[in-house]
Amino acid sequence: MKSIAVFCGSSDGASTIYRDHAVALGQELAEQGISLVYGGASVGLMGAVADAALHAGGRVIGVLPHFLQSREIAHKSLTDLIIVDSMHERKSKMAEIADGFIALPGGPGTLEEYFEIFTWAQLGLHEKPCGLLNINHYYDPLISMFDRMAEEQFMQEKYRPMVITDTTPQGILKQFSNYTPPTVKTYLTSKRV
Repeated sequence: MKSIAVFCGSSDGASTIYRDHAVALGQELAEQGISLVYGGASVGLMGAVADAALHAGGRVIGVLPHFLQSREIAHKSLTDLIIVDSMHERKSKMAEIADGFIALPGGPGTLEEYFEIFTWAQLGLHEKPCGLLNINHYYDPLISMFDRMAEEQFMQEKYRPMVITDTTPQGILKQFSNYTPPTVKTYLTSKRV
């Protein structure tokens, strides 16, 4: 993998463990020679993962909508900062650049980014791995929800392995290197038109 997009919170969260793991992910990406692609901000876990990758000699590409740049949260020391017109364009650009996607803990925006890119994979719009870095059991309820989706047949069972989870950067990146995408989404019955 040449680059990984990281979705994460613009705050640090309630515990220092979240920031510590964001730093560990940034360092690990740099040590493995993988470029970090992220939302371009200098605050919260976003700033922590970027700073860590930069301090470890890594390449960091930020993608930031211009309205956020005007709020003075743009990171000023990135390898490259791409300014786009909208949040939609931001996600599209990150998806284009990245070879895989990792969600650190975050709020609704992080989940929205993860779910959109996960859905694109189900539909066959890309074949890149999508992972949840499950720090401090943060994503346990979401992982259980994916199990429920499969059990209740709102997600085809073949997509359940797409929910890649681990508690360490090394573990999730190892799973990414062994990732095989499922076949493109099909309907459950042949009666649909």
